[in-house]
Amino acid sequence: MNLETVNLVVSERVARIELNRPDKANAMNRQMWQDILAAFRRVDEMTEARVAVISGRGKYFTSGIDLDMLAGLRQQMQDDCDGRSSERLRRTILDLQDTLSSIERCRKPVIAEIHGACIGGGIDLITCCDMRYAAADAYFSVKEIDVGMTADVGTLQRLPKLVPDGVVRELAYTGRRFDADEAKAIGLVNNVYQTPEALRAGVAETAATIAAKSPLSIRGIKEMILYSRDHSVADGLNYVATWNAAMLMSEDLAEAMIAAKEKRAPKFRD
Repeated sequence: MNLETVNLVVSERVARIELNRPDKANAMNRQMWQDILAAFRRVDEMTEARVAVISGRGKYFTSGIDLDMLAGLRQQMQDDCDGRSSERLRRTILDLQDTLSSIERCRKPVIAEIHGACIGGGIDLITCCDMRYAAADAYFSVKEIDVGMTADVGTLQRLPKLVPDGVVRELAYTGRRFDADEAKAIGLVNNVYQTPEALRAGVAETAATIAAKSPLSIRGIKEMILYSRDHSVADGLNYVATWNAAMLMSEDLAEAMIAAKEKRAPKFRD
């Protein structure tokens, strides 16, 4: 793939997606938004990738949306008609939203591996992931308030599903910086590792564990969790019954049962 700002490598059924603008603190310019979308579409299609890890190269995970990109929006949206100018801006915002939603749509579990800064658009990004792990040096900020805007690509919609409502409001209204320990305490991250190296090793272990499970079952779990987040319990129960009516009697189920009888690790087809 022709990715300019993101590295994509697959090894031992784990896809590693690395934001790669270290000289710019991995600020998310227009090319990076396009590359993230392309990378996760590709990972979703790959049979050889069962789980994905997203990280940042260099000192930071990401400093968020590139301010040069943000500053250039006014000129790009210009039109003699205010309505058409506003429509262009709305479509641009929807496109950015879709880029990050591609992480959520990816059928494979996605793990965020966070070190250093995770600011603004970085929060939008990690809230799309299935799990989040941080190094002790990580810090976070819902920064949009400090540039005079309302966060508009997912934080205000997804963060309230992860942490208490009052905490979301405080973080969004103040833009204050909070560290990895606080992120764990409020439920934003699953675990904190003392160093980036320990973080990478810990995430690799978790990813390998997931990659060894039934791929069909893992995809079903992600589908059900996302569906249940946005629907009633009754709707979720009905959907999972329909899903399993179609998917339960699989090669994976048979292999898991045979492996248990033979006291060996199961081997599942990609």
